[in-house]
Amino acid sequence: MTDPNTNFPSAPTTLRRRLVHRVPRTVRQHWKIAATLLVFVVVMATVFGSTRIRPYITGDATVIASEITENVQGTVDLFDPTVSHSISIDVDVGDYQTLKDSFQNEGVKESVPADITIDGTLIADVGIRLKGNSTLATLSSDDGSMPGRGGGTAGTSGRPAPADGAAMPEGAAMPEGAAMPEGGAMPEGAAMPEGGAMPGGAGMNMFGEPLSFDAPEDLPFLIDFAEYSEGRAYQGHTTLSLRPYTPALNESVSLAITEASGQATQDFTYTTYSVNDSAETTRLVVVAPDDDYANSLEDGDGVLYKVGAEASFTYEGDDQTTYAEQYTQINALGTADLQPIITLLKWLDGADQAEFDAHLADYVDVDSLANYLALQNLLGNGDDMGGPGKNFYLYYDLDSKTFSVVSWDLNLALNSDSTAGANDAVSMMPGGGGAGGGGMPQMPEGFTPPEGMEIPEGGGMPEGGPMLGNSLKDMFLDSTEFTDEYDAAFRTIYDELWASGRVLDIVDEVTASIPTSAALTQEEIDAEAAELKSRLQIRTDALADDPVVTGSS
Repeated sequence: MTDPNTNFPSAPTTLRRRLVHRVPRTVRQHWKIAATLLVFVVVMATVFGSTRIRPYITGDATVIASEITENVQGTVDLFDPTVSHSISIDVDVGDYQTLKDSFQNEGVKESVPADITIDGTLIADVGIRLKGNSTLATLSSDDGSMPGRGGGTAGTSGRPAPADGAAMPEGAAMPEGAAMPEGGAMPEGAAMPEGGAMPGGAGMNMFGEPLSFDAPEDLPFLIDFAEYSEGRAYQGHTTLSLRPYTPALNESVSLAITEASGQATQDFTYTTYSVNDSAETTRLVVVAPDDDYANSLEDGDGVLYKVGAEASFTYEGDDQTTYAEQYTQINALGTADLQPIITLLKWLDGADQAEFDAHLADYVDVDSLANYLALQNLLGNGDDMGGPGKNFYLYYDLDSKTFSVVSWDLNLALNSDSTAGANDAVSMMPGGGGAGGGGMPQMPEGFTPPEGMEIPEGGGMPEGGPMLGNSLKDMFLDSTEFTDEYDAAFRTIYDELWASGRVLDIVDEVTASIPTSAALTQEEIDAEAAELKSRLQIRTDALADDPVVTGSS
């Protein structure tokens, strides 16, 4: 039997299964080692008392991939766009409640067990957890407030909700099903387009229907095949990201454009999707970078680091434990550590512009950084490495000893001002009005910030502060030493992809792989594609006379 309101089984699973899955996988599989370590810790604490111990991960620079011992082959290639795909998830009501409670009460994205069926192949006991930062900003608690924020004024990314008293500009209409609180105004430069729809509706509609725990089929999940079965993968992938919103065309097209530019990106596919026999929706699935992904980048050995949304990207001393919550090492665990990150941050902290210009190439692949920043501008992505979500990875090449940037989470790309220039800050809202590196708008009149969040005089977000900006990005774009590199990268990508019309072809190619479902009709897919192509054409035309593009800057 199922609960008709949630599609979840009304009967709980056995107590033993529930309790077993509460124990971390590594502890269950290596309990003897864990017990020995526990005894060791007790002895050390007794002997050394309050003596401070600073743990470091050390080792040689050899990259060792985690072994995949069970690679589920499936029936068809999940990332074959010519094949129809389907995914369904079954999760116990008690486990889902645990996932919900941990996020609402503690802001923790806890992993719980579920069964997943991909293209007819059942994989039991995979881990699922909520995924995202800005994406989860609309996921409200039962009382309507945002989890862990109080008052419902901001989500995980720090993006504010419309303030009480805000009014729409004259002649602008809200999207169907959305309402603006009485009285306040949209931020300057963020006027609604004709008809009221936010451009790029495939991404985060900032005033649209929020995500809800009552509709699990709409939630963004990270699927971890190895969470409860170490060494397991599906077609070589240990993790997949199920993206929210329908059909997320701006994100998939941005991923395809990134690949066409020659930069590192992630594979994606479209699938019909359901949770606990819910009505089918259409979802975008993206490879989440894992050990195998990290070891596939570049030609030589390297280490991949995920930069967390809470990372300040500032030097905070030499103790590696200080950075453990800010940076996640994806591969080479046990043979490499966070020291390369600390070395980069320490240098940035002490570098004035002259030092930065003279020695950046000792720490960073300059051409790679120029290409990354140029593409993010062309994509209008205000939530890149300098945005509130800190959406990027750092790849450290062990041969050259330099970093390059890998883009990630492009769900807000192709969703802002299509007329921004090559040297303009990109806004996260339509119409521009960005501030600093991240492009957040001025706060609406009457906006009350969440507890602990300070808004500087003038109402804007702090430039280069904890939410916006990135010292590496900002110093690079401020430098005249690297103007030629950035301009050349921008001009090349624009000519090859925008001016040539290739980006429009990419929209058609991606659109052809999107399946219809109960939640998405072909007419809606076609309308979304037409709108996105229109925005891409506007961007192409707006940049045609840009000094960087014409070479007259």
